[in-house]
Order: sequence, then structure tokens, then C-alpha cells
Amino acid sequence: MAVQPLKRATATSDQFPTALLDSLSEAIIVVDARGLIHYANLSAEQFFGVGRTRLVGHPLDEFVPEDTPLFSLLEQVLTTGGAVAENGVTLASPRIGNRFCALRLAPIVDSDGLVAVSLVEQTIARNIDRQMSHRSAARSVSALAAMLAHEVKNPLSGIRGAAQLLEQSVPDSERELTGLICEETDRIVALVDRMEAFADGRPIDRSPINIHQVLNHVLRISQNGFGKGVRFVESYDPSLPDVPGDRDQLIQVFLNLVKNACEVPGDGEREIELSTAYRHGLRLAVPGQQAKVNLPLVVSVRDNGGGVSDEIRAHLFDAFVTNKPTGTGLGLALVAKIINDHGGAIEFDSEPGRTTFRVMLPLQSLQAHS
Repeated sequence: MAVQPLKRATATSDQFPTALLDSLSEAIIVVDARGLIHYANLSAEQFFGVGRTRLVGHPLDEFVPEDTPLFSLLEQVLTTGGAVAENGVTLASPRIGNRFCALRLAPIVDSDGLVAVSLVEQTIARNIDRQMSHRSAARSVSALAAMLAHEVKNPLSGIRGAAQLLEQSVPDSERELTGLICEETDRIVALVDRMEAFADGRPIDRSPINIHQVLNHVLRISQNGFGKGVRFVESYDPSLPDVPGDRDQLIQVFLNLVKNACEVPGDGEREIELSTAYRHGLRLAVPGQQAKVNLPLVVSVRDNGGGVSDEIRAHLFDAFVTNKPTGTGLGLALVAKIINDHGGAIEFDSEPGRTTFRVMLPLQSLQAHS
């Protein structure tokens, strides 16, 4: 669809376009030829992470580096007087992080060089597409897990039982070896159990879940175990409604995310922030559903560790992908599966000193996932 130049609002209708633009889920700003911001809607506040008064009157390059495609597109509009559009643009800065966007720029006629800029964030959509493309791999893991559960666990039980019997007849000096056999069989059984979770195709037993009660439970477990010595910060929206889901599975999701955050290497005092928010405008196309599903409930887990390495970013939610020496690479893969089973999505952004995982959940049950 062609992008048409925007006409300036008349004095009698100034409030109408403002109300209209504030209702849009895409970020809209108006800039002049010098790059000064003249207007920003509510979604622009969320996009740039600052209030409207902090945006208006300030140069755009305070928020977006000048070497990004946005400025070259702005120059093109000012030079040609025509509208432009570009998809798949990456905007990156310490203030806004890494944003994957679609840009639409159009001159406002009779306005002395004002340009309307629309920024539609596609980061979540791209990450969701990646998760969708990896589902075939997850199905392969499910089949492997089902086979392992049948073919491996039973022999392991026999090996462990034989080791326990042998332990009763060997000298004390050799019991360490039988103990090692039991320990290693237990470890393999635990690994198979985690893989077996992928093969669990039973529908979720949904009930209304207070997400803050889930997070408080996770926090208590963390503070009394692997999270000792970590500073936890809570930033919750108390007005959030219940989410339909399985309490135990949601605890497993956030316990895994918090445990990973605690174990990520980093310098200085460790800090993990748990936050919740209600976000408008986030919709996801779900297989089997004609209409897109709203995902307004957002739970974020942020840590100040060293970040996710570039080598595993694109495959972080795949099975057997890990950068931990003793990791199995199943934790985040299972997290992604559980969130998908709940009809939600998970994404992350990471840089040294700041990594944030965001879980987005619907507030209504999906027949395709029930």
C-alpha cells in the first residue's frame, strides 16, 4: 500500500488527530529538517522509554544514532518531498536497545518541512517467527524423548538396583565406585525426565492464575537456594488480571528464567529485576485461530550479567543449545514450549551488563491450545 503525504490538521480539528494518533499501537513522531521532534504519541513514549515532554523539542539523534537508516530516509523525504517506507530496519542505541522495525516517513504538506515518522516494532514478530521455524526440531526432540523414556529408563533402573546390591557386598574402599554408578544413573534419569516433558502432549489444565503469586513463589525458592546473595528487585503492576494457565508449569518457566539469570557470569553485585506490565497493541497469529490473539500481559526478567553470546542468540530456545559447561540445553527450550502451549510468546534482548527475557501471555484461553 502506497504511503501518502499527510495533510496538516486544521486548527479546529487539532485535538482529533492527537486523540487518534494516541490510540495507535505504532510509534508516531513528527520531526523537522533539523531533526527536532515536534510531536510524539503515546506509543512513541513506550518505544523510546521516555515521556512525551522529554521527546518534544529534543533532537532525534539523542535517541537514535545518526548512522542508522532512519536519518538517510528522513533526508530522502526532505529532498524529494515524497513518502518512503522500509522494512527490516535495525535501530540500536543504549537508550532504546536493539529494535527491529518497519519505518514509514511522509512529509506533512504546508508545514515548512515537517515529516511524520511511523515506527512499527517487528522485534517480537521476528523472534516469534524464529520460534515457529524451530518447532520441527522440538517435535524431533519429543519423539526422541518418548523413545528414551521407554528404552533407557527401564535398563537404568536395573543398573541402579544392581549397584545397590553390589554395594552391600564390597569393601568400604570400593563403595565409592558403586555410589558413582548410582549417582550417574540418577543424573541420566533426570535428563530423560526433562526431555520427556517435550513429549507430553496432554492439554493444559487451565485455571485463573495470579501471576504475582507465581513470581512470589519463585522468588522465595530462589532466595533460599541458588539466588542467595543476589539482589532481587520487584516492579509489579498490581492491577493485572489473572491469566488462564497451569500454575506449576508457569512456576517452572519463571524459576528456570530466574535460575539462568542467577547463573550468568558477571562483574560486581548481582541484581535481578522481576517486572509485570500490561501492554496494548501486541497481537499474535496462532495456528488454528482465524483472528490474531492479544498478548497484553508481559512478565520481564532482567539481569546485569555478561549477556548472551552471539554464537547462540539465534538458537537460544532450541533444544541442546547452551553455553554452560554443565548445562543440558533443555531449560529454555522447555520454557519456550510451555509458553507456546499457553498461547503466548517469549523474546529477549541482550548486551553486556543487561539481558531481559519477556514472556507475553494472553488473558483468554485459546481453543487451539486447550
